[in-house]
Amino acid sequence: MGGRGRLRLAAAAVAVALLGTGCAGAGEERPPSAETPPAPGLAPYYSQRLDWSGCGDGFECAELQVPLDYDRPDGERIEISVIRLPASGDRIGSLIINPGGPGGSGIEYARAARSVLTPRLRERFDTVGFDPRGVGRSTPVECLDDDELDDYVTLDASPDDADESEALREGAKAFAAGCREKSARLLPHVGTVDAARDMDVLRAALGDEGLTYLGKSYGTFLGAVYADLFPGKVRALALDGALDPRLSPLELNRTQAEGFEVAMRSFIEDCLGDEGCPFRSGDVDGALREVTDLLDRADREPLRNTTGDGREVTESWTALGILAPLYDRRSWPALRQALGEAFRGDGTTLLRMADLLVDRRGGGYSNQTEANMAINCVDHVYPEEDAYAEAAERAARLAPRFGEHVMWGSLPCAFWPAENSRSVDERLDAEGAPPILVIGTLRDPATPYRWSQALAEELSSGVLLSFDGDGHTAYFTGSSCVDRAVDTYLIDVKPPADGTTCPKIS
Repeated sequence: MGGRGRLRLAAAAVAVALLGTGCAGAGEERPPSAETPPAPGLAPYYSQRLDWSGCGDGFECAELQVPLDYDRPDGERIEISVIRLPASGDRIGSLIINPGGPGGSGIEYARAARSVLTPRLRERFDTVGFDPRGVGRSTPVECLDDDELDDYVTLDASPDDADESEALREGAKAFAAGCREKSARLLPHVGTVDAARDMDVLRAALGDEGLTYLGKSYGTFLGAVYADLFPGKVRALALDGALDPRLSPLELNRTQAEGFEVAMRSFIEDCLGDEGCPFRSGDVDGALREVTDLLDRADREPLRNTTGDGREVTESWTALGILAPLYDRRSWPALRQALGEAFRGDGTTLLRMADLLVDRRGGGYSNQTEANMAINCVDHVYPEEDAYAEAAERAARLAPRFGEHVMWGSLPCAFWPAENSRSVDERLDAEGAPPILVIGTLRDPATPYRWSQALAEELSSGVLLSFDGDGHTAYFTGSSCVDRAVDTYLIDVKPPADGTTCPKIS
């Protein structure tokens, strides 16, 4: 998202909050697999056991020790924060869950286990979440203070003149410089390959012979990288709302922007049949023009903000506020209300929704935005800054409302001060892994359906389950068909037939 990092965020957590308000390639050598013991330097990590203590509401918390640099396992150690909710019945083992991002907190996602997992899964598995390295409670990346992040998010991500373009460029450079100043030692080691290796150490510390995992959005990428590194340690992986690992970073930005346009059309089609719909136009194209006009209006003169926090509801904040509820169909009524207010000049509700998306709470930010940028920037090879203007222009043609906002989001990566030799811009096939379930939603705004098709095809044992639905990710969002298929797979290791489609919810 423009100036905020790509929107591969913890959509499940965003949806819960909104409802409450109204690959291969790890260097020269592969890490240890099922057939080989861990390297001598890693043996102490793999032999550790977690010291659990109660942390409220039936949960237990612990810290996992991992090396900062897997090439130097005898060097500095860092801690990974872990949480679990013990199984309520006949326990099979552990189910590790990840909400996405990168930058989404697995600790907070697991805390919401009763809202994001069926009772059937919670009965049979300990629900386990962890904050990946660089995220939340696990040696977090730090780059900007709260005021600087407010300024950064406010930047005009659809620049109209040279001054706005220069401001965007300088903001991106300042973001990268802040990360270098505050987190230089950590930056090269926050990539997905390192997080996947941490997850294998966690699997061993939990006492599980094979990994059982449910990952959403970016969490599908983490799961796929794990399977490619450790195919012999896979028990069952359900990857919901997948990323396409074959696309370049700017291709991912563009197709994501197109996905939000598709979701906006679906929202409007649904809205026009509702008495409370705020659009004056009686057709989808006319309503889309009203959204464009609203963004243009906020660009010329910010919308009202009645929170009293002094922020202006600029075009960028308005766009974020529109995008946030598109992640979950159950939030569409809230978007209808917010747009009705915005058309009357009041952007307060849109601003509050935008805050949920960037995880700004009580005037302060979590490190989600910083971690999102840091992980993305070391995971892939990004072009020089000159490539962004042409890419943004093309994205604007294909996704007129959101193309530029999404495309400019990764501009700090053009100035990034760290490289990761474990880039995952390579083929992920997880050769030798048992069946891996990939779930794709036909009108997913953030991870377009064709990305799930691509990942299922690339994985040598990929099985595609499709859902004729709206919103980002499919599991436990209302489809009993999806829930039954995923639960049966994770519990019994029996995937549905490849190509199965779950029907639209009536």
